[in-house]
Amino acid sequence: MADAAEFARETEPYRRELFAHCYRMLGSVFDAEDLVQETYLRAWRHYDGFEGRSSVRTWLHQIATNGCLTALARRRDADRRVLPSGLGPPQPDVETAALDPDQRQHWLQPVPDAWVTPESGDPASVVAAREGVRLALVASLQHLPPKQRAVLVLRDVLAFPAAEVADMLQTSTASVKSSLQRARATLKEQAPTAERTTEPTAPQARAVLAKYIKAFENADADALTRLLLQDASIEAPPIRAWFKGVETCIPVLRDHVLGDPGLWRMVPVAGGANGHPAAVGYLRDEEGRYQPYGVIVLDVVGDRIRRIVSFGDPDLVAVFRRV
Repeated sequence: MADAAEFARETEPYRRELFAHCYRMLGSVFDAEDLVQETYLRAWRHYDGFEGRSSVRTWLHQIATNGCLTALARRRDADRRVLPSGLGPPQPDVETAALDPDQRQHWLQPVPDAWVTPESGDPASVVAAREGVRLALVASLQHLPPKQRAVLVLRDVLAFPAAEVADMLQTSTASVKSSLQRARATLKEQAPTAERTTEPTAPQARAVLAKYIKAFENADADALTRLLLQDASIEAPPIRAWFKGVETCIPVLRDHVLGDPGLWRMVPVAGGANGHPAAVGYLRDEEGRYQPYGVIVLDVVGDRIRRIVSFGDPDLVAVFRRV
């Protein structure tokens, strides 16, 4: 009979890394939580038979990866989790855009940095963990076929040797190398230039987030104009339409989002989300009570904002309250 204390001692150190892996594969914090739970249940059931031919880390990632692939095989292609910018070009203006939520589409979800960064606090490890869950990367991964997605994450993000990846996926090393080449090429097409943002712990990034929150809560479109880069973009799943360029974004925000001062309340997320500064948003209802709206993630460059992704899902508020 397996020893529960020994099992916990051997496997628990990998829980955050496994969660981040499942999140990259599935694009959903809820699905990732379920998959990690399933991984540990399967690992416990088979722990007596674990003979140490691989490391515990490799063994757990094999279980998790195959669980993700099974979950993805049940999805239709239309069910992949994406951002609005992954479905087509930006709208030229708000007058021609459909602003009704599209609840049929499965949308990418943000993840709290606190759930994926190492507990050790080693600065290099923390930076690497955040880089591995940037929104641009995770969104691009969702466009890869599941097996290619797994190979790229296991090789390029988690740095498993090709031979170990082949064993995990029950394929050949040559097949892993071929899949990796194709995945890298597709990823380059999806995101031809690697995005880099100010670390969310940097004082400058926190200051930009504070200015954004103040401008939004005060319904100050002029202040938002000063914060946005000229080619800034905004997207707000579950709304399918998205917009690019400050001349287009500001009218959208001013005329359809900001409302009157006091309509919005925002609370900064400790540590951020997906390696970016972030806030939890609340929207005042007709009775004056603030109801959960979702999570707002900013892509900050210097002292300006390059992209706003406003995830309008009230269920995410409960997730980020747990940070």
